Amino acid sequence: MGNGEGPVCYRGITLPVNTTSSIFSSFLVTGIPGLEAAHIGISIPFCAMFLITLVGNVTIMTVIWREHTLHVPMYLFLAMLAASDLGLSLSTFPTLLSIFWLDARELTFPACFTQMFFIHTFQKFESAVILVMAFDRYVAISHPLHYSSILTHRVISRIAVAILLRTLAVEVPLPILLKRLCFCRSNVLSHSYCLHPDIIKLSCSNTRINSSLGLFVVLSTMGLDFL
Repeated sequence: MGNGEGPVCYRGITLPVNTTSSIFSSFLVTGIPGLEAAHIGISIPFCAMFLITLVGNVTIMTVIWREHTLHVPMYLFLAMLAASDLGLSLSTFPTLLSIFWLDARELTFPACFTQMFFIHTFQKFESAVILVMAFDRYVAISHPLHYSSILTHRVISRIAVAILLRTLAVEVPLPILLKRLCFCRSNVLSHSYCLHPDIIKLSCSNTRINSSLGLFVVLSTMGLDFL
């Protein structure tokens, strides 16, 4: 810490002078408030949901992969949707179950930012895939005779790459910008996993850039996809 007027830096974290706030190095995720004693019982349906999601999506992808007659646009897009849903489940359920089973609530900043990145990435990817599936049905209904010539395997590959690049382009800056923030008010998140809006609420730094970028990402991806 230092003396004088203006902000004070401690291990790269900027704080106002004479602050009585604590500096945190990790976040605490939240289970179900008031039901801590019943976490083991509550974990059973969540665990069943996770296993059903895991088996179901893996089965869909495996069947489509091995059955060559299903290598058509509709089923290839379905496999992409299953992959994004599987990734989203793998990004959220382990943290939730660790809270229920082990009461492991603490996440370091890198772990939390990494989880946040994958959660939002798979959300945006899933939104884009649903948009493409709608476009696929539009082409099949409006141009049935040209359907196979429009949505070729090459076009589908380009669509998948475009979705991936768009998603990474808007999501990569989020965890990078979070690293510059200070967290000194509280370190308790309101969810069982890390989300961008939830994280920036805990910052005692200026989060205008983070908030503006987060809003832009949502509007330019999921909002635009919906329209």
